[in-house]
Amino acid sequence: MPDNKISNAKSSLISRLNRIEGQIRGIRNMIEDDKYCVDVFIQVAAAKSALNSVSALLMESHIKRCVKKAIDSGHGEEVLDELTEVMKKYFK
Repeated sequence: MPDNKISNAKSSLISRLNRIEGQIRGIRNMIEDDKYCVDVFIQVAAAKSALNSVSALLMESHIKRCVKKAIDSGHGEEVLDELTEVMKKYFK
């Protein structure tokens, strides 16, 4: 869809991604410093969970804004096909 702006959720998404970047740097440092594997796994799980939260927020924003707009303008079938493909890739 041409109008795929995420402006309403943009600042929240960017803030979350900045935190995730910090988590990833921390994980790299833990590995470089030979930290205990279980502690590294715990941090990886936390980063993975944070990334899943970003995905959920992005999907919510897309559905409420882009999908709704496409349905309202008569392009429901196309946007639902697109959404289905995106979800297949995400859950793969």
